[in-house]
Amino acid sequence: MPISKGAEHKPKRKISLTLLLMALVTMVFLLTTTILLAGSYQSKKKSLMATTLNLNYSNADRMSKTLDSLFRSMRSSLIYDAYTISGMEAAQPEVIDEYLELMRNSSNYFNSIIRVDAEGKVLNNSPASLGMAGSQLISPPAQEALALQTPYLSAPYKGSTTGRMLIFMSEPLYNKHKQYLGLLGGTIYLHDVNILNMIFGSNVIDQTGSYYYIVSSEGHVLFHPDKERINLDISENVVVQQLMEGKSGEVQALNMRGVPMLAGYSAVPANGWGVVVVSPVSAIQKELLVHLRKTLSYTIIPFILLLLCVFVLAHRLAKPFVVLADLVNRIGKENVELPDLKPHWNREVDLLTKAVVIAWTDIQKQTNQLTQEAMTDLLTGLTNRRALDLSISQWIAARVPFSVIVLDVDKFKFVNDTYGHLAGDEVLRQVADVLTANIRPGDVCARYGGEEFVLLLPRTRPEDAYNVAERIRQTLEKSKVPLPMQVTSSQGIAHYPTNGRTREELLGKADEALYTAKHTGRNRTVIARE
Repeated sequence: MPISKGAEHKPKRKISLTLLLMALVTMVFLLTTTILLAGSYQSKKKSLMATTLNLNYSNADRMSKTLDSLFRSMRSSLIYDAYTISGMEAAQPEVIDEYLELMRNSSNYFNSIIRVDAEGKVLNNSPASLGMAGSQLISPPAQEALALQTPYLSAPYKGSTTGRMLIFMSEPLYNKHKQYLGLLGGTIYLHDVNILNMIFGSNVIDQTGSYYYIVSSEGHVLFHPDKERINLDISENVVVQQLMEGKSGEVQALNMRGVPMLAGYSAVPANGWGVVVVSPVSAIQKELLVHLRKTLSYTIIPFILLLLCVFVLAHRLAKPFVVLADLVNRIGKENVELPDLKPHWNREVDLLTKAVVIAWTDIQKQTNQLTQEAMTDLLTGLTNRRALDLSISQWIAARVPFSVIVLDVDKFKFVNDTYGHLAGDEVLRQVADVLTANIRPGDVCARYGGEEFVLLLPRTRPEDAYNVAERIRQTLEKSKVPLPMQVTSSQGIAHYPTNGRTREELLGKADEALYTAKHTGRNRTVIARE
């Protein structure tokens, strides 16, 4: 009987046991990897968000304390000068004009200063170009301060003539009989040359999208990287509402444009303002993607600030009044090293010299403290990443040949995972001690991030840098650590301009050499190829 074509069936292809097992193992591997990566992603996300929030809050808190200290210093200065001027009631107007000019230039706190009598008439002003002497006080905040007869600090407002944002701070004047004489007031233009703007005016968005802004007690923007947002009312923002209630903290919230941000915020007690440091959540997402691609578990974002402190030697005292006037005029406007101002036979010059020394010392102490915190890694005491990048940029601009050594502690993740982060921190401090003990004066040693360190050796050939790196590697290998294991390192060397003419190219070549050292067995030094 013939078989129809429809009844003919092709034999089904059989699956071999080998192929089946391979497919099963592959599926289990992919499933397990997916679960582990998902868990790692969530864990890293929480860690990064918590770290970013805490870091932003720490920065906001530090900045708010600086702002609070600055306004308290302004108030103390104004109290002292008001007391002094109250005792100069019988002095000639020219004498008081000179004192106001000295007061304005010596501290750089205020852009202008006025002395007003009890009826609201301006008696003296500095600078003289204001031309307000003899006129009636018309500024509403100043009139309010005059009526209150108490220490006064206005909310930020726009000047009626200039249209610029400013604040007005005043102190009442009383004679020895407690009779109200008027007030001594100082005007601070928020975006003009003064110590407030010098500290908080250079606000930019960094490469991660993080930035800070400062708001008034009414919720208006005072300082912001986007100059178009200055004086914008953002009181409906959740973070700003917390600041308006005098609260500090950290939170994930949407900004006024609907962008999710991680914010740390801190209120300023002295004036009711608030400092907000924010980072976009999108930056966290990008970092998480990099983490997944490179399987990196820990990333530490170092504190960034720039040390620019250059002292200019002043000329030796020749004509006392001329030299002191020039010095006072430059303090706060440029970096000046205070000369040795010896006591003078003239009483007035001697008093003026002492006042200059006291004012300059206070400003210098605050500046040194802020710049020192900004350029140092807190854990190791070494130079931080921002100061390192600045040194590299300066040397490249000056075309100074130098070698770069990038050092990475081997198996540092194992140390943290096995012995804890405290032990890991101790290892990093010991590595820093070994590095500083093996470099010359003039060399730069920095912690670049995590367990990675960078050395800059000026006018050093790669071969000589290799000897330095090997000495460090061997010293570290022989050093004793409070752990039942040996600490080793892998190092990569690059040379400017042989291996690159930009910071990115140079560090990239050094990293490639470092990865070669890692992949060829660790605990070794590799020089980058030309």
